[in-house]
Amino acid sequence: MPVKKYKKNHAGRRFMSVDTFSDITKTKPEKSLIVFRKQKAGRSKGKITVRHRGGGARRFIRLIDFKQMRYDEVATVIAIEYDPNRNARIALIQFEDGEKRYILAPDCLTVDMKVVSSAKAIDATVGARMPIEFIPIGSFVHNIEFRPGGGGQIARGAGTQVQLMGIEGKYAQLKMPSGEIRKVLKDCSASVGMVSNPDHRLIRWGKAGRMRHKGFRPTVRGKAMNPCDHPHGGGEGKHPIGMKAPKTPWGKKALGVRTRNKKKVSSKLIVKRRPKKRKKK
Repeated sequence: MPVKKYKKNHAGRRFMSVDTFSDITKTKPEKSLIVFRKQKAGRSKGKITVRHRGGGARRFIRLIDFKQMRYDEVATVIAIEYDPNRNARIALIQFEDGEKRYILAPDCLTVDMKVVSSAKAIDATVGARMPIEFIPIGSFVHNIEFRPGGGGQIARGAGTQVQLMGIEGKYAQLKMPSGEIRKVLKDCSASVGMVSNPDHRLIRWGKAGRMRHKGFRPTVRGKAMNPCDHPHGGGEGKHPIGMKAPKTPWGKKALGVRTRNKKKVSSKLIVKRRPKKRKKK
């Protein structure tokens, strides 16, 4: 997917780039595989639980098959589509009996290619899905299950890929994009290949209006507020925050603080933590 830049003919275009959508082969979604998305504006039971959300373009939710449990049935890719709810592309596949489903499209998957899911060993071609124990060591996979039969939960974002490092006992070791190495049951299924649209990270949105279309509302700096509204607030003129580390509006440390729950059961499956970020001098 190439990224297109425009001439700098006004301020909004100066740092803007857009997706060319050259890999899209079908513009309208399959009507049987969409549901209406109700706008909630970051609220749960009327209270704001996620700040800076609201508005945005209306969109439908595409029903993605993250489990792919029609085993040993060959499906044909009939379209590569855009999904407004994720950065990756989705593929519309059709089985021999006529049933259609959406799946996450791996990179290099094109129309008329065949994809198959199985509970046993099959050829590790792009888009093939099988238990991790049957995938060759060193392969890159995506849409990985955390529990057998639970559907893909790991590595679903655009351009994401996880490397299979090895299999020991009932666990497989996976190297995450962050550098973390963790164990997953070898019975869990995964799809071969990298998630599509890897160039999405290169897009520069350029102006506030494009973020509003995505449903993001403006964010106000803490130090521009009053002391009663934010720990960074108060003071005369432009000034630093006046504390050793930045804090959230609720007084907790922010930016660089580890947020993983130490008591989480799955933490024992982590073999190697991701490397720490170096502090800027």
